[in-house]
Amino acid sequence: MAGEQSKTQNPKSKILYLDPFSGIAGDMLLGALLDLGLDLGRLHNELGRLKLSGYRLSAKRVMRGAISGTKFDVEVEDAPPPHRTTRADAAGTAVWAGAKAAHAHHRTCADIKAIIESSGLSDTVKAGSLRVFSRLAEAEGKVHGLTPEQVHFHEVGALDSIIDIVGACIGLEQLGIGAVWCGPIALGSGTVACAHGVLPVPAPATLELMQGLPVRETTVEQELTTPTGAALVAALAAHFGPMPDMTVEKIGYGAGAREQQAIPNILRVVMGTLDRPGATGEASSGDTVLEIRTNIDNSSPEVLGYLSETLLSHGALDVFFTPIQMKKSRPATLLTVLAEPPLLDTVAGILFKECATFGLRYQNLSRLKLARRTVTVSTEYGPVRVKIGEWQGQVMGAHPEFEDCRARAEEKGVALRVVMDAARAAFEQNRLA
Repeated sequence: MAGEQSKTQNPKSKILYLDPFSGIAGDMLLGALLDLGLDLGRLHNELGRLKLSGYRLSAKRVMRGAISGTKFDVEVEDAPPPHRTTRADAAGTAVWAGAKAAHAHHRTCADIKAIIESSGLSDTVKAGSLRVFSRLAEAEGKVHGLTPEQVHFHEVGALDSIIDIVGACIGLEQLGIGAVWCGPIALGSGTVACAHGVLPVPAPATLELMQGLPVRETTVEQELTTPTGAALVAALAAHFGPMPDMTVEKIGYGAGAREQQAIPNILRVVMGTLDRPGATGEASSGDTVLEIRTNIDNSSPEVLGYLSETLLSHGALDVFFTPIQMKKSRPATLLTVLAEPPLLDTVAGILFKECATFGLRYQNLSRLKLARRTVTVSTEYGPVRVKIGEWQGQVMGAHPEFEDCRARAEEKGVALRVVMDAARAAFEQNRLA
């Protein structure tokens, strides 16, 4: 139908801004989402789709310093009393899964992925949860000299951590969050005891996950950000920096376990909508992009073409080549890659493997983008999608999708430019109608 908008992000969809001034952990994020209004009973029912049992969820109001927040807990029992069934108590603060626990304390990434993929969770929750565990497996594997498939998660493989990660993705969906933003992250200092022994804080996996992300200084000698919390931020947050121009709807506080700490052990989150007309959580007017460059003088055009395809298939936003001249007057090529900041290691690994470069240069750049949405217009040659770019509510450009135009041109035996012109004309006619 003419002018019909395709299924894209609602321009007024909610964003969630994380303010991890005292770090972030899985239970803190879930506590903050419950504080915003996520229903505990509904969370429990959704987690039941994992077909795991033998745990109790609870939430209560607590004080951390001078701030009141919600403390979320998962209590795992090997064999809860048989009379306990899945329910919410009278106060609505606890729910139980009544069967014997079907969990292990050591799971591989493949084990966890199988549990999630075979569940009845929504596609959005599955995708988000799998991203978090994949990022965590990559970080743990790099630290311990293993492939992601070889990683055994120890604490993270335990039932409570699976619930923290999957539950956070459920909470974001239930609250209608379209995009997650995050401010500088406090990591902590000192040491922490875990399955691998005593490790420095931030834990190696946590620091690995922070590459390309903003952190803040703190003198607190505690683990403020856990590997699980770091993985949630690295996998789910799309934008980093100060709080954007937004209309604040609700503020939530998720409490950690420590009652006494120099900085209150609490995570603050802000839910609302972006103020810029036409802006959306998925395509904001500003974010951060990673730029990686290297000079190449010993690769053939075939190798460079393959390299470009490989980088794009692994998530690079753009890849381009510039002719340059290096020392000894040798013609060469400057390769530039644009990617999301968390992809630094992935891109570097591909470049070192495929083009034999001995060094890279990289930096995080501030980027302005048009808000984007897609509509489908009707033309005499058939339907064509048109991508629209907007700035502060005004249309800056409308571009017919090439693949749609090519398909219509081939079907009708007309020139490609004819279909593209018809799509632009149809968009303008619908816009003025």
